[in-house]
Order: sequence, then structure tokens, then C-alpha cells
Amino acid sequence: MRAVVQLTDAASVTVAEQEISNSKTGLTVFLGVGQEDTEQDAKYLAEKIVNLRIFPDDAGKMNLSVKDINGDLLIVSQFTLYGDCRKGRRPSFDTAAPPAQALALYEAFVELCRNMGVNVSCGQFQAEMIVRLSNHGPVTMLLDSNRLF
Repeated sequence: MRAVVQLTDAASVTVAEQEISNSKTGLTVFLGVGQEDTEQDAKYLAEKIVNLRIFPDDAGKMNLSVKDINGDLLIVSQFTLYGDCRKGRRPSFDTAAPPAQALALYEAFVELCRNMGVNVSCGQFQAEMIVRLSNHGPVTMLLDSNRLF
């Protein structure tokens, strides 16, 4: 699994001109699921993201997690994180999980985050979404359950 994690002051998701979810201060997580991913990958990334110390403490040092600040998580499925652009000009998505597998692991990831006591809102799986966010810092982290980066 891969995630792009952004520290945000606010974020929202709109589908068909209707806002379906929003979050306040916290993290916006774009989550991609690969063909080889399992629930262990979902568990690894959920624990990593919920406990990732990237919020500033009173001294301004990145030392607090989203859980520590009682922040929100907005989780958006994004299969394009598995786009391979190394050959040609059109990305290949051959390593992205098929929709049924991706949905099951996306939902497992969301549930794991909720079970860790974080307020979670979501995008809509397989929908064309407009995601608006206010990236604070800017702080953006790339995570991969295979620890590729």
C-alpha cells in the first residue's frame, strides 16, 4: 500500500457537486492499494499514519501525532499512486489492485484508523472526486508498506 500524507488545516471531498465529507486540522491521506497488498499492509500503514509525529509541539518541533492533537483524518482512495510512468508517456496501472481487493483493503484501513480513536472521514471509492485541502507547512510525507520510501 502507498500513501501520500499531508498535514492539513482543512479538507473536503465533493462528488457530483455535493460535498460528501470534510475535515478540520489533521491529515489528508491519499491511499493506493497494490495487487500484492494484504491486511498486514493496511495495519502497518494505519499504525504508522495515526502515530506519525509531524505536528509541531509548543517548541515548534515536529513531535506530535494526529492522535496527540485530537485531529481528523480524511482518507481518499487513489489508485493512481500505483501509476508507473517509467516507460512511454502514458502511465501503466498494472500493479494496482483490482477494485474488489482495493475496496476491501481500503475499508480495512479506514476501520483500523477508527479503532485507534481517530475521527475519520472518507472520499467515495471509485468516484470522480474533487478534493480541496489546505496543506499546512507544507508538510507532505510519502509512505509505502513495503518500505520502498
